[in-house]
Amino acid sequence: MEKERNEWVYTEKVKDHFLNPRNILEDEQSYEDDGKGIVGNIKCGDRMMMVIKVDKDKNVITDCRWKTYGCASAIASTSALSEMVIGMPLEEAYHISPKDVTAQLGGLPEHKIHCSVLGDKALRAAINDYYQRNGMPEKVQKEEARIICQCMNVTDHEIEDAVLDGARNYYELQERTKLGTVCGQCKDEAIELLEKYKKKHFGEA
Repeated sequence: MEKERNEWVYTEKVKDHFLNPRNILEDEQSYEDDGKGIVGNIKCGDRMMMVIKVDKDKNVITDCRWKTYGCASAIASTSALSEMVIGMPLEEAYHISPKDVTAQLGGLPEHKIHCSVLGDKALRAAINDYYQRNGMPEKVQKEEARIICQCMNVTDHEIEDAVLDGARNYYELQERTKLGTVCGQCKDEAIELLEKYKKKHFGEA
């Protein structure tokens, strides 16, 4: 039993990226980025900064660096993500999902999938920042949250985060977000989104 508790539950790729993280931002002051994204809150224990350099003629990412205060999954995920996007067109990089990063790592424990979200959110923020700096505001894609449960003020983003955090049915979703605990009128839409995000991130129908 003691042995099981001490076993490393991650893949060798996760272990490698955690112990030997690639593309860490070593000198923030001297790094001349073309785009910067910061997400998370240091008070909550997870904060991510990602910076990119871009070939402005080709709109291709030529370098990607990052700095984070996070767990092993967050560090490994962002390390892998930084390798994936170097040499990638901005449009393609913008649409990389936590599922893509998890696949690159050979998998993550389900309750750790949400840790991989910080990296791709920071990347999208950095790409949007690049577009803003270079006079392309029409390319900035805003991720505006939509309120699903009016009574408890729960958004579609919070439902997606709950799914990434392990919610697999309506009751588990309620436990994590408290949606539908007053009038219950949001139940059908919440279940529809639950199934959508399960399929998006885990391939579950």
